[in-house]
Amino acid sequence: MTANRLGRRRYRREADLIVIGGGLQGCATALFAVRRGLSVIVLEKDSVGRHASGVNAGGVRRLGRDPAEIGLSDRAMALWRIIAEIVDDDCGFKTLPHVKVAETDAELETLVERAATLRGMGYEHEQVVGRSALRRLLPAVADHCVGGLTSLDGYAIPWTTTAAFRRKAEAEGVLFREGTAVSSVASDGAAWCVTAGGAIFRAARILNCAGAWGGQIAAMVGDHIPIKAIAPMMIVTQRLPPFCDAVVGTVGQPLSFKQMPNGTVLIGGARLGHADAEAGSADLRFDELRRSAKTAIAVFPIMRGATIQRCWSGIEGRTPDRLPVIGRSPRSEGVFHAFGFSAHGFQLGPAVGEIMTELIANGSTQTSIHAFEPARFECVANGPGDH
Repeated sequence: MTANRLGRRRYRREADLIVIGGGLQGCATALFAVRRGLSVIVLEKDSVGRHASGVNAGGVRRLGRDPAEIGLSDRAMALWRIIAEIVDDDCGFKTLPHVKVAETDAELETLVERAATLRGMGYEHEQVVGRSALRRLLPAVADHCVGGLTSLDGYAIPWTTTAAFRRKAEAEGVLFREGTAVSSVASDGAAWCVTAGGAIFRAARILNCAGAWGGQIAAMVGDHIPIKAIAPMMIVTQRLPPFCDAVVGTVGQPLSFKQMPNGTVLIGGARLGHADAEAGSADLRFDELRRSAKTAIAVFPIMRGATIQRCWSGIEGRTPDRLPVIGRSPRSEGVFHAFGFSAHGFQLGPAVGEIMTELIANGSTQTSIHAFEPARFECVANGPGDH
């Protein structure tokens, strides 16, 4: 591409589609949309992958999902298995078991019931394991653990993945504008006008992938979508000898646990810090981090005495029902939403990109998204006592 053409593209302000938000879902949609022949501009208020998409635990997980998400998750898993073909980068993706550990007989019974329920729905990916099979999967697991639920899933490196989608999309013609916060969205009758970073961008269609700020963007087009900013926290330890080749959670306590190939251990699991969406910052809560560390030690006694190397947090958007918002605006033609992934959207990202492209380009999608429709919150907004 010549310097003149590159310069013209860099300052382009009109496109077929404007994507607001440069997380994984936004970058994936931009890539699939440009491959469908749409011109695309991505507006990101900070930097691509700055928040949830770049700082999560990297679980590529079907295990334990709400049944409404499983079809979407299965579609995503098919894409993860060919991720290097899609973005010319393996994104650190590795297939390995995910295991949800039961520490009591009562917890194990809930897993047995869940697996039976899913089989009744036609899903066979989750399998119950007893005490001996659990120890074959997790030799270092604590003696009191009685069994678990497992699925062959995987993990990837979040920042690498988001950057790979951005890099590939940019190479194929998508314009990314970082440090470009959206201040208003309005229709001029012919197109949507997005004011951002002191400039006006125009497109026939808009996709809101603004994460924890998605509710604010939705309100600009008249949609009521409640969203709460949360700050999931992560711990990484110094290197330990290899002892765990799975991603591990528990039934009764928040935990996301895996040992990386270099020996470090990554510990998360829904313990929350303080999120300040207005400032775009997240602060750690050391009392909650201490609880995460204690949970890890309880399940893997080998962790006792492990040295913490660093901790971090990022801002994510959580909906009241913990399900994402995916679909058309209920009020505004040409506006679409994909946000509110409630701290479990990383694995879904590639499939969300495909689905939103289908919806935007074709008007329909092959995967059911009925449970995620933005309109599900309309009755809340119009109900008695709404504020």
